[in-house]
Amino acid sequence: MGFFSFIQEIAMDLGTANTIIISDDKIVVDEPSVVALDRRTDKMIAVGEKAKMMYEKTHENIRTIRPLRDGVIADFSACEQMMRGLIKMVHPGRRLFGSPSLRMVIGVPSGSTEVELRAVRDSAEHADGRDVYLIFEPMAAAIGIGIDVEAPEGNMIVDIGGGSTEIAVISLGGIVSNNSIRVAGDELTSDIQDYMSRQHNVKVSERMAERIKINVGSALTDLGDEAPEDYVVHGPNRITALPMEVPVCYQEIAHCIDKTIAKIENAVLSSLEATPPELYADIVKNGIYLTGGGALLRGLAKRLTEKINIKFHVAEDPLHSVANGAGIALKNVDRFSFLMR
Repeated sequence: MGFFSFIQEIAMDLGTANTIIISDDKIVVDEPSVVALDRRTDKMIAVGEKAKMMYEKTHENIRTIRPLRDGVIADFSACEQMMRGLIKMVHPGRRLFGSPSLRMVIGVPSGSTEVELRAVRDSAEHADGRDVYLIFEPMAAAIGIGIDVEAPEGNMIVDIGGGSTEIAVISLGGIVSNNSIRVAGDELTSDIQDYMSRQHNVKVSERMAERIKINVGSALTDLGDEAPEDYVVHGPNRITALPMEVPVCYQEIAHCIDKTIAKIENAVLSSLEATPPELYADIVKNGIYLTGGGALLRGLAKRLTEKINIKFHVAEDPLHSVANGAGIALKNVDRFSFLMR
């Protein structure tokens, strides 16, 4: 690369909950997908972790936004500002000659419509992207966990993110059958909020419900030796507004998120139903790979294995699988060009 060539290459997993950016084979940004804007001027005040600390704690002059909902862009202007802010974090010192042109590979949900794909592309181009390539998240996740996606062999990926769960059967460098449902981490958080309100009469914020999910979230009511300690929740009583202290155990959370987990199970089963027999045999032999933040839910792999009778493997680094795959695709754009849009 010449001295005067300011093309910066980045791979991005633009997620509903977190955005991860890879540059020079390293994860350089791993921040929540949140942006804080001044309500009067619409200027960006904070992005990522700093904006998340403001989330649900703002006054009337500041609004904090999660620009992505259910895996797709819900607020174009906020998404563009968030992408700009996060891209600036990649090389904060390099501002001497203005912004470099960007070559970007971005992971997008496999169930995205043409309009949704166009929205991601437009936001990236407005954030200084010159060459923008889009890759479907299950394909990127498969590359990221080391699967040979070009082999004549069936592999199934279940990518449970914040806003959507992507289920795809991959063979010969393409997606054979694909199921994208808008049921994922955010829905689990919402279930916990409803449960706490209904069962314990305590009001909890989205962030508190997220902390409950991380600390005592479970897909099984019996975790044996791996059971986490009860988590103490503080909040106002829904009726009297007096402070409450409620210990929550993992069995309670397993019951309250059971229906949402069942929806993911049914989506996996319907994807298997649509899989050709030869590829089905490969999947039974290889097992099914779980990626995304939802893969970290305690007991999920075990529950799915027992329900479906096929071994489920949690990827080594499930949170970064899509970003790592997008990074590999970026380094080998010519080789993987047939996977990108």
